[in-house]
Amino acid sequence: MTGLNAALMAAVAPHNSGTRGANQARIIAAAGAVLNDTLTSYDMTSPLRVAHFLAQTCHESDGYVTTVEYADGTAYNGRADLGNTEPGDGPLYKGRGLIQLTGRTNYQQYGALLGLDLIGSPDLAAEPATSVTLACAFWQLNGLNALADQDDITTITRRINGGLNGLPSRAAFLVSAKTALGITASTPVARPVVQFGDAGDAVVALQQGLVKAGYAVGTDGDFGPVTENAVKQWQQARGLTADGVVGAASWAKLGV
Repeated sequence: MTGLNAALMAAVAPHNSGTRGANQARIIAAAGAVLNDTLTSYDMTSPLRVAHFLAQTCHESDGYVTTVEYADGTAYNGRADLGNTEPGDGPLYKGRGLIQLTGRTNYQQYGALLGLDLIGSPDLAAEPATSVTLACAFWQLNGLNALADQDDITTITRRINGGLNGLPSRAAFLVSAKTALGITASTPVARPVVQFGDAGDAVVALQQGLVKAGYAVGTDGDFGPVTENAVKQWQQARGLTADGVVGAASWAKLGV
């Protein structure tokens, strides 16, 4: 697709002035110059994939205002789970990039993957053009294209953040990105196969459909035993295989 450039990033990001505005303009200009080629090389060209990528990176970078974590990183000192085993590793390998790369282990892993000396020169991760590549590499390694195809912002957020911190902000940026890319509410979304044990936006949609059909289930996004039982009852009532697995046939009849 065309238009993967600085203008698109600026359309998604909030307006900033002063020092924040200058930083934002610098980052967007440098990142936007490589956005098309980098996203294309990672098979991130469909509108939904681009929209989710922009939404998440815009949130993680404070609206493209920074590619360096604001905290000084001392809280990461001694964090063995991040590979911070040497004195001063916390500040040295604090969050950098459009998706905050954090910890010696991650700097080493992504540096080796991209052929960059991020251990010896951690500030490379904060360079806007490099930060786009790092974010795309993270996106690919964590299977986020498939989740973007499903419009599943909840699971994408969990894989990036480890929880749902900042979800309202990410969702707001997603709306802006979809608007900029011309994605409308009527744009069809491919629903994944879901079953017991799954979680995420697709499960919420399933639960909402079951509620509309008269079944008493929660809409918490967790496919537990109550949801499974309701699905089986609903499938049986509609002449489907009552196995509790929601695939294409079930989605079609559910109409969500």
